[in-house]
Amino acid sequence: MINVKNKKTGLCEVELDGELTIYEASSLKEELFRNIEKCKGVSINLSNVSEIDTSCFQILMAAKNECDKHEIELTMNSHSPAVIEIMELYNMGSYFGDPVVL
Repeated sequence: MINVKNKKTGLCEVELDGELTIYEASSLKEELFRNIEKCKGVSINLSNVSEIDTSCFQILMAAKNECDKHEIELTMNSHSPAVIEIMELYNMGSYFGDPVVL
């Protein structure tokens, strides 16, 4: 579900994959927030997310807020169709500020 690579530069590369539903929400939040604290910047790759529900989308929003609070740059890239669908559903593309390539 989550793979984090901490680079020596302080940039953390996070890969999320598979289903991100309420069943994975607790572990996703714990793992993501634990790793954010160690980073100067966070890049989240969403290309392998096959499903995402509101609970995990809210965790991504909370991660963005947490990063903003601590002046950590958070970017999301390679949005999967499932992620694009939920971002469009809630009209949240501009909230994250990352380019979404269709």
